[in-house]
Amino acid sequence: MTGIGNFSTNEISLILMNFGGYLLMFLFPKRLSREVACLSILSGLATGMLFDFTIGGGVLDFYRQNDTNHYEFFDVVYYALFGPAGYFFMYFYHMLHINKKSFIFYITAWALLALALQWVFTLLDILAYQNNYKLIYSFPIFLTTQAITGIFYEFITDGNQKEPA
Repeated sequence: MTGIGNFSTNEISLILMNFGGYLLMFLFPKRLSREVACLSILSGLATGMLFDFTIGGGVLDFYRQNDTNHYEFFDVVYYALFGPAGYFFMYFYHMLHINKKSFIFYITAWALLALALQWVFTLLDILAYQNNYKLIYSFPIFLTTQAITGIFYEFITDGNQKEPA
């Protein structure tokens, strides 16, 4: 079992990815209102944790995070990555002026990006599949969560997100 004092590639990778993700959030020009930015981060955290607690653990237990099937400190660091993901999803949704015609392409691109990141996480031993789970099984989950997030963005902004002052 890995604790706080026993670092390996997965813990170092998680720290670096979190640092980079949150740093980019603060360095990018502000395009979302403070309220939408906060909701985007919370949405990313909630969505990621919901699926990790349902298919990644518990009854289904299709993959383990980090070093064990037991929750540990670096699982929280892993979950923190979902915040910037939610933020950047809504940031680029706004910046690219996603509409009904481009919605499916945007959602598909993000689902493919998420699939690629999950593959990288397996290479770094942040995720390890078990119980016959395959990477490709995550694709419909990503499509669904990205579509719901896009609909959520439209709902909270009523399609008219203004640039912050």
